[in-house]
Amino acid sequence: MDDIDVVHRINELADEEHRLEQAHAGTPLDADELARLRSVEVALDQCWDLLRQRRARRAAGGDPEDAELRSESTVEGYQQ
Repeated sequence: MDDIDVVHRINELADEEHRLEQAHAGTPLDADELARLRSVEVALDQCWDLLRQRRARRAAGGDPEDAELRSESTVEGYQQ
């Protein structure tokens, strides 16, 4: 997966996230929708992390193909 593929995936996930949030403006999501929203949020965090890794490796003269998708527990544990 190259940077463009990662960016396309980020856009797809962001669109889905927005659809879920906007579909229920003013009303709560049901359990399945909440679970899907959480899954999309985690996938977005993983994709952004992967893109950052790829860019950092390239900037440091490394191979961006060595970047790996990190686990949910890793990306969700980052401090903001």
